[in-house]
Amino acid sequence: MLSDGETLGCVSVSLRCGIPRLCFAALGMTFAAVTALAGPVAPPPPGKLYHGFYFGGIGTDTHDPTEHDVSPQDIKQYEDTVGGKTTWVYFSDNWFESRKFPEAICSWIRQLGKIPYMRLMLRSDVDQLHGEKFFSLDKIIAGDFDENLRAWARGAKDFGTPLLTEWGTEPNGKWFSWNGKWNGGAKVGPAKYIAAYRRIVDLMRAEGADNLQWIWHVNWLDEPEQKWNAFENYFPGEKYCDWVALSAYGPTTPRMEDGAENFAFKMREAYPRLLKIAPGKPIIIAEFGSDLHNKHCDAAEWARDALADIFSEKWPAIIGFCWWNEGWQNDNHKRNDTDMIIWHDENLARVFHEAFARYSDKIQETP
Repeated sequence: MLSDGETLGCVSVSLRCGIPRLCFAALGMTFAAVTALAGPVAPPPPGKLYHGFYFGGIGTDTHDPTEHDVSPQDIKQYEDTVGGKTTWVYFSDNWFESRKFPEAICSWIRQLGKIPYMRLMLRSDVDQLHGEKFFSLDKIIAGDFDENLRAWARGAKDFGTPLLTEWGTEPNGKWFSWNGKWNGGAKVGPAKYIAAYRRIVDLMRAEGADNLQWIWHVNWLDEPEQKWNAFENYFPGEKYCDWVALSAYGPTTPRMEDGAENFAFKMREAYPRLLKIAPGKPIIIAEFGSDLHNKHCDAAEWARDALADIFSEKWPAIIGFCWWNEGWQNDNHKRNDTDMIIWHDENLARVFHEAFARYSDKIQETP
């Protein structure tokens, strides 16, 4: 069995209390280095960027990856493909599967020398464009899940080391059930989101889960594009987030015509607004990507321009980024499946590898 902090150039796996214990020296920090992090994850030095990893398989008719089917082998494949080390591993914690703190996945991520980054998803399924009846904002505000949230917070506290955490991902996007469209519309929808967000954070802080680093995460474009749905209206307040995050995608399906604008266009729209609503807060590009088979936008070219812009330091508040390395089914026709997985396309893989080689001095692997 590996001792904590032992470094090897290959994978070694053992079990302790049913939890995978792994060491991947080639993947970044040692386990001992991560457990030595006593406080929050600090921003990297000026001019440096953190780099995160997310993975979700395309899935089949009988298996939905549910945004947490990531493994150490996936991380190794990604890092070998792009030629760079990652700081965090991003995944969804779906409450329709379990309301318990996800200790197992967080533990093996930490064992790899990475920071767990969780999307706390209080939802009944992964389907989108509908309201939520069970984990509704009204029920969260009323305290129906207080005991579950407190127990989750105690699990996070016991975990001990830093955890990047978000709830209410992309609230200005109508695809998620916490968007105002599904919660009373213009007059009360954003206010309910803020009330639920603050309740969750307050409950967890009251349990002493100070290792939770809260990230408020919005989409670059407000959908619907109406004044009441502007992401500013969902801001919970400076005391309720440590970092802010942005999603900025190209086209996300093979036939999609919208979204082909370059990454810089999306940043010109969203970045000044983020600086104004959350001055001084570090910003991460939590999600960006483009479908490999879209007929209107070449994913490799889109990514090449995006990476050059991200590394250019033209947006100094940005401290990190993460490609949404996933595929999913859109209907019963395989030709319409979305695929943004980097190693599925030689040109896209080459773009990332060349960018990481060119800008290697700008990548900060460890906090």
